[in-house]
Amino acid sequence: MPIVHPAVTKEILKKYNIKLSKSLGQNFLIDQNTLKKIVNAAELSKDDVILEVGPGIGALTESLAEQAKKVIAIEYDRNLLRVLKDVFVDFKNIDLIYADALKYDFSQLNGENQPNKVVSNLPYNIAAPLVLKILENVPQIKEFIIMVQKEVGDRMAAVPCTKDYGILSLKIQYFSEVKFLFNVSRKVFLPQPNVDSIVLRVNRCEKPKILVENQDFFFKLINIVFSQRRKTLKNVIFDGFKVSAEGKETVLEAFSKAQIDSARRAETLDLSEFGRLSDSLAKTLKP
Repeated sequence: MPIVHPAVTKEILKKYNIKLSKSLGQNFLIDQNTLKKIVNAAELSKDDVILEVGPGIGALTESLAEQAKKVIAIEYDRNLLRVLKDVFVDFKNIDLIYADALKYDFSQLNGENQPNKVVSNLPYNIAAPLVLKILENVPQIKEFIIMVQKEVGDRMAAVPCTKDYGILSLKIQYFSEVKFLFNVSRKVFLPQPNVDSIVLRVNRCEKPKILVENQDFFFKLINIVFSQRRKTLKNVIFDGFKVSAEGKETVLEAFSKAQIDSARRAETLDLSEFGRLSDSLAKTLKP
């Protein structure tokens, strides 16, 4: 019987006396149908090396290992790592790593251990920063099939002029295409979380969708303008960059050159407009 079965999950937790941690987002999938949908969406082949973060007791890991060349699973909970080592003692294509994924140096994964896909039920507390870290630093990973908290997934896929659109939307979409796959009810987890989940496909673009002259300044600009999203762009930039009275006219000229109305609000600009504004302002403001 597969690990994903509720009875098997409960038996493993009882056998190893596992106390689940809310702070680590430990909610284990116990629905076979949802598991199959995730694995099918990943379109696995025997050439795939999969990175999984937060494997828990291995419900998804088990299915991935049956279809992929290798699964590299990173687990931060030593007690769960002990379970995984016992459960998968006979699996030769599962590598278990004890680490905090947000601090892990992914350059260590090379050669045959170089993953090309992430397939994971990501721990809620690290999902957004982890996806951004991998997009920025691990170019060999081309595709993500990820289950995340619905609120986070909605923000990743959001479009301009919606309440969910913001810093995360722009940074994720700068590097990749994001596609909604399906919703996941909170009822298919043990223990049941207080939120529903969403499964997304994130496909890395060969190069960022827009070319900006200074990527660091581009990200800084996004962070600043969404820190006070109800203010007009000119006012939040005046405040955020501490623009002097004599410098304000120069900033407004930069808006004009970028063909952006300075009275607009951040959530109305799309990615390309932010790119133009960034390039124009970077000539005026210190990056």
